[in-house]
Amino acid sequence: MLAADPSIADILDRPKTKKNEGEDNTDSDSGNKAAVAPVEDVSGLPRVLLIGDSISIGYTLPVRALLSGKANVHRIPINGGATEVGLANMKEWLGDGKWDVIHFNFGLHDAKYMSETALRATPEQYLKNLQELVTEMKATGAKLVFATTTPTPSKLSRATRRFDSIPSRNEIAVKLMKENGVAVDDLYAVVLPVQEQIQRPGDVHYKPEGYAILAKAVAASIEAQLPKKQP
Repeated sequence: MLAADPSIADILDRPKTKKNEGEDNTDSDSGNKAAVAPVEDVSGLPRVLLIGDSISIGYTLPVRALLSGKANVHRIPINGGATEVGLANMKEWLGDGKWDVIHFNFGLHDAKYMSETALRATPEQYLKNLQELVTEMKATGAKLVFATTTPTPSKLSRATRRFDSIPSRNEIAVKLMKENGVAVDDLYAVVLPVQEQIQRPGDVHYKPEGYAILAKAVAASIEAQLPKKQP
């Protein structure tokens, strides 16, 4: 079981000081700025691009630290939001440089209800948009890793905020990734056993220890796709 993983247990057992209880990259201007700031490449290391929403902003800095000396970890300069945002910006995000690995997620914003009955993207729209994005990213020659969308709390603090079924959306996405030969980083499965311990109450975002656990999984999935060093 995931909760028995010594490294995750260690993260959950860290003492909660007044300082680290209040830390959260998704609410901190300094955390956001550091996460999205341009990265100067270290020569000879593979290049990695993180694409995702505010949750991915939250795990960017710890992923970068975990892969220090192994990869140059960049991320898109904004909250990636829904697939429609990705379609409008992907060319700019990819730029002209060579990417070795692209770790990406789209899902939570697509599953959001914009009104009582209107979804940001229907399951059919989500599937279509996601396929277009995968095709565009695959054209770079990079290894792709799709991160499943993490679970939402059973009760959100904002009563007006509602989401379509995240497991159903993940099922759509994972099937598509398998058809396209894209690796899957199942962050939904990582979070689920410890969700109540690591997710902020009534919020889709995470406590610092939650981002540390997500970062561990993200870094491992990226490292598995990095070019192998020649003996």
